[in-house]
Order: sequence, then C-alpha cells, then structure tokens
Amino acid sequence: MKKAIQFGAGNIGRGFIGYLMSKSSYEVLFCDVNKDIIDQINNKKSYKLIIKDRCEREEVVENIRGMSSLDPSLPYEISKCNLITTAVGVSILSRIGETIAKGIKIKIQENNTTPLNIIACENAVNATDVLKEEILKYLSDEEKDVIKDFVGFPNCSVDRIVPKGEDDSIDVCAEEFFEWNVEKHKIIGDLNIEGMNLVENLQAYIERKLFTLNTGHAMTAYLGFNKGYETILDSINDDFIYENVYEAMKESGEGLVLKYSLDYDSHMKYIDKIINRFRNPYLRDEVLRVGREPMRKLSKEDRFIKPILTAHSYGKKVDKLCLGVAYGLLFISDKDESSLKMRDIIKDKGVSYFLEEVSGLSDKAIMDKIISYYNDIK
Repeated sequence: MKKAIQFGAGNIGRGFIGYLMSKSSYEVLFCDVNKDIIDQINNKKSYKLIIKDRCEREEVVENIRGMSSLDPSLPYEISKCNLITTAVGVSILSRIGETIAKGIKIKIQENNTTPLNIIACENAVNATDVLKEEILKYLSDEEKDVIKDFVGFPNCSVDRIVPKGEDDSIDVCAEEFFEWNVEKHKIIGDLNIEGMNLVENLQAYIERKLFTLNTGHAMTAYLGFNKGYETILDSINDDFIYENVYEAMKESGEGLVLKYSLDYDSHMKYIDKIINRFRNPYLRDEVLRVGREPMRKLSKEDRFIKPILTAHSYGKKVDKLCLGVAYGLLFISDKDESSLKMRDIIKDKGVSYFLEEVSGLSDKAIMDKIISYYNDIK
C-alpha cells in the first residue's frame, strides 16, 4: 500500500485531502500539533465523513494513523512515503520545511529514488512553491540536484467547503462539491488520486475559482454584513443580495472567458453551480469569517480588483463588481483588525487614497464608480 502524509488534521485535512488519499488506497498519516485529534485518530483508526447536501450520506475513512508534527521520528516516515500534502495555512509552511527536508535527506542517504510528490493544498496561489523554498533552505546544492529526478513539487488549487464540526469528534461534515486541480507537468512518476484533476494550465483554474467562488463568497458576506445578516445562507437568500452577487460573478466571468478562451456556456453553468453552493442549508458559514481581512481581499491581485481590471480591459461592464468593492469598504468589525485599519485609512486619507494605495487602482472611471456606490450606501 502506498503511503501519504497529510500535514494538518483539521477539517480540510480530514474532510477533503486525507479523505481522497484514503479512498485511493493510500495509508494516510495525519500530522498535527493538536494532541487530542492525533490521539483520537490513533484510538479510533477511522472517522466518518458526512456529506450534507441535497441528500445526506456517510463514508468511513480508514487506513489512517496520527503523529505529532513535532515527533522526532517523523522524518523517517517522510523518507518512506509517496505523497506529502498540507492543509495548515500558508503562514505555517515555514515551520514544516525543515522536517520535510530531514526526511528527504534520509531518502537520499538510503539511495531511495521512489517518486515523492509534495503538494501544498492551501487557499493561496502557488503555495507549493512557497513550501518548496522552505524545504530547499535546508538542502545542499548537491542534494537539490539529486532530488530533481524523484521529488516533485506541483502547485494546485483546492475547493471544498468543510464547516467547523463538533470540538470533541474527529468525524467531519462537508458539501458534495470539491475540486482539486494539480499541475500535471510537475508531477514525478504516477500520481493516481480519485478526484484529483491533472491540468496543463493551472493558472486558468486558479483564476476561475478566484473570480467566481472567492468573489461571490466575499461579496455575499459584505452585502449581508451591511444588512445585518450573520450567515452566508441568510445573506444569499435575500433577493437583492442574490441578484447583485450573481450579476457580479457574471461580470467577472466575461473577462475570464476572454482571457483564457473558456467555453462561455460551460462557465455560466459553473457560476450557477457555485452560487447554489452558498444556498446549502447545512453549511451555515459566518459572514464575519468569510468577509474577514478586507484589505487583502480588496488588494490589486485579489478577488475584486483583479476581476474588475480583467473585465474592464476587454471593454466589459464592471458595475456590480464595483458595487461589491463599495460594500467591502464598509465592512468594519471590532472582531477584524484588517477592517479597523481600513477604516482608519479611509477616515484619515479618504476612499480615493485607499483605492489607489491599497487596491492599486489608477483608472478614474472605475474609482469614481466605486466611490459613488460607497457614498450612496453610506
């Protein structure tokens, strides 16, 4: 049986990546600093994945073990495995780079050239590249050269909503929908994971998710917050919010289709699928969680400004996307430091300054449209 190591035994680790590897006949070693989760995994040796969507069903995830991420024997486990994945957050990748490098060193010392693929499954662009750099810091030039033939570092994009479960259980709930798109040309050897989609142009899939799911989700949160809703479900069930979010997703799609020569009808069906996910009654995601860190989400390369600039470059409408930005500028919560910083910048220097310096906008027509919406809402 092939061996996989999943760094991060949280909801995404158990409800998405680890589940798919187990389903594909891998023995999965979950590594985490949470002792309670690791102990439960080792004691129970299985957990339930409960799919909650139009119909509810359960699957049992087996062939699993647990180990502390700090266990000194972990590098040995790494040297023997075929696949390493992560779901820990980009900021944590620097903490596991040295451990993985130690495992690779053992692999080199033992002359073990069995292919090993390392994939960072984080909600960030090219996260595997980040992890790769952290790993290479601890390898010599000679070791870096040696591993080129048997260690692969493909980037990926991941998408599945796995809400917070019960604190005292390792069973996990998830929606039916998922996507795991992985760079085909960077894989070493054969990598056959059920549900993994091997792609040639990962950037197109990354931006498709960013321009559709991320844009629509955040805009739903910002409009919902303004109306006093606490959940994405309650927000998207408001006709005004649904209609504006749907139109914004279509605007972003217009630019995306032209940029990557996508099939228009297929992309519109993808938009329908995504917005209907927000209406899943079992996934009561909080508006404050989805809307958090508005300064990052309103930056030039993120889910509002990049779709606006892309669609605008092809002469397409961006009215609803600009409306989403305006509502984002009004997402102010004492529970979110980013929003408070944004509030202070706008208060001291104005909306125009924020849009220029934080959002990276320079087009006066776009800025005027956002500011007009902002003033009307305010």
